[in-house]
Parts: sequence; C-alpha cells; structure tokens
Amino acid sequence: MVHRFEGSFTQQEPIPEAAVDAAVTVLNHGRLHRYNLAEDEVGEASLLERDFAAFTGARYVLAMTSGGHALAAALRAHDVRPGDAVLTNAFTLAPVPGAIAGVGARVVFVETTESLTIDFAHLEEMAEMSGARVLMLSHMRGHQPDMDRVMRIAEGRGIEVIEDCAHTMGGSWRGVVSGRHGASACYSTQTYKHINSGEGGLLATDDPEVAARATLLSGSYMLYERHGAGPGTDVFEAIRDFTPNLSGRMDNLRAAILRPQLALLPGRVRRWADLHDAMEDVLRDVPHLSLIDRHPGLVRVGSSFQFRLPDHEANEIGTFVDRCAHRGVELKWFGAARAHGFTSTYRHWAYAHAPDLSQTDQVMAGLLDMRLPLTFSEEDCEIIARIIREEAASQRS
Repeated sequence: MVHRFEGSFTQQEPIPEAAVDAAVTVLNHGRLHRYNLAEDEVGEASLLERDFAAFTGARYVLAMTSGGHALAAALRAHDVRPGDAVLTNAFTLAPVPGAIAGVGARVVFVETTESLTIDFAHLEEMAEMSGARVLMLSHMRGHQPDMDRVMRIAEGRGIEVIEDCAHTMGGSWRGVVSGRHGASACYSTQTYKHINSGEGGLLATDDPEVAARATLLSGSYMLYERHGAGPGTDVFEAIRDFTPNLSGRMDNLRAAILRPQLALLPGRVRRWADLHDAMEDVLRDVPHLSLIDRHPGLVRVGSSFQFRLPDHEANEIGTFVDRCAHRGVELKWFGAARAHGFTSTYRHWAYAHAPDLSQTDQVMAGLLDMRLPLTFSEEDCEIIARIIREEAASQRS
C-alpha cells in the first residue's frame, strides 16, 4: 500500500526563461499599457494576437483581461441582448452562466451525458422551446462533443455557436483546432489553464464585425489600428460611436509572458496525455468506478482528470473524498450540496433558473475531479491512482 502522496495539486511549472526575459524587457521600458508604444513599435499584446491567430487559424484575435471577460464580450459582440435566451450545457463552470446573466440574457441549461458532453436530443428540444439563437458551448474539463453534429444542429436552426475553450486550448476534434467550429471562441490564460499569465483571455473569430465590436468593447480608445490581428479600420466606422468601452484590455506584460509559452503548448498537450494515460492505466478495471469515455477523434488536453462513482451514496462519496485527502490526494466533488472552491453545478447559481435536469443530476452526483499539473510525473500519477484504487476498494470491502 502507498501510504501518502506528498506532491502539490496547485503547483504549476515555472514561467519559462524566455517569457521571464520578455517580461523584464517590458518592465525595463515601462510601456505596459497595450497602446503605450514607441514610434514604429508593435506591442506585445498585438504580437500575441498575431501569434494566436496563426496558431488557431482564426482571422481575428483579441487579447483580453480574462476568459470570462472574453465570454461576455463575445455575447455582446454577437448582439445578445437583455431577455434573450442563450443555450449552454449544464456541466460548466460559473463564468459561463455568469457571462450570460451578466449581459441580462436568460440562461437555458442543456442536459449532460455520462461522457460529460452536451446531450444532443435535449439540445434540440431546448432550442425549439426557447427560441435561442446563440449556444455558448462549454468544453468543460476538455470534453468536446461531436462537433460535426453540434454544428449540424446549430446550422439547421440558425443558431450561432460561441465556444468556451478555456479547457481545450491546444486540443482538437478530428483534426480541427478547438474553437474553429463555431462563430467565435474564447480561451483563458488563467494560472490553471494551458498557458499561464495569472489571468487573461483571448477571443478568436472570422467575423470582422464581431471582432470590431469586441475590440471597441475592450476599450480601444479608437486605437484599433494598433491591433495585430484585427479587422480593417473601415469595419469600425459604423459602430465606433455606439459601442461602450468596458475596459477589458490585456496589457503588454502579460502578453510578453504568454508568447513564448504558446510555442510550448503542443509539447504540454502531449505530456498531459501521458499523465492522463498513467492515471487511466491504474484505474481502468476498478469495480464501481467509471472512467469517462473519449471519442477517438478527440485530442483532449488532459490538464485535469475525472471519474465517476455512479452507484455510491452521497455520504459514501464524502467519506471517500476525505480519506483520499488524508492520503494527500485532492479530489473535487461535483455532487456536493453547496458550491466549494472551483467546483459547482448549475443548481448552485441562483442567478440562473435551475430546471429539472435529472440526467445531469445523476451524472454530477458521482463525479469526481482533480488537477494534473505538469509538475507531476507519470510515477506521481501512478501513486495517486493507486491511492484512489485502494480507497475505492476499501469502501466496498
């Protein structure tokens, strides 16, 4: 028996030296604000937008203060107004319904499957019932659905898709980069995501009017010609005086930290896959424990790990989580009665109407989640998985 795991579930890798050097350069010249530039200088924020556009294949990219701010800007840029219905999957995190509620729109939750993806039959039902013209699709914890089917449903009903790619930057569906199916996509660079600036976000789209509105909303001070991956100045003319400044710009310091990390992202995705596989190899045949199915066409970014205890009572799962914690393994439980830390469900967000989603409730009741930081080794993951395996066995012995 492995007695205890001694590693940290919140310790990220150090910022790479190239990013530190780039940040020091910005600090030394002092021009942190994205529009505070020397003559003929292209700022780090604009360079990041160019780099990310090249990385994803998007025509336009806007660097913002956070992924949540990007989500809210995307909704406004797609002309979502107070009272409008916006579809979203019930398995997500608070910034997604928060962005919808924050623009005064009405959150319409869609059921979640055991694969932790949106339920297509319920999506069609709720689209018909609500009349929504926007789906904010959350790729929660890296679990992308069959995107071809999502887009067939959306296009058949005239629904625009905004993809929440906070957990899928670097992933893909059947060779298509995550975020390139919908009309717009939002990404996060918060510390626990896939490139780390502490906080930050990116909005990507091929639609010049959406890009222009989002840029104005971010607070461009009419300096939109200084953006590295934005539309032409003519696109802004009709809307520049009617779009409020909501001040959500990314600064040059954070952009400088991010740019060198973007080149490292494909290698990080491969390393996360190895950690994820090491966990699954140990837990694959544990009685009363279910792993999450993955479609073979999905390249998932395995920065977190989920599994289910589907036939356990709430008190059993609470005891299981406590026993694992006593042995150094930090698990988060989506079935808890109240929101805790970074874990919550659609029933915890009182600002959004909570319908009766019995299928989602059943999935969430036994769903457990943990971070897999790249400071872990495959051997660490094997130790963690053995502890989980032993505690699962002891509960049913």
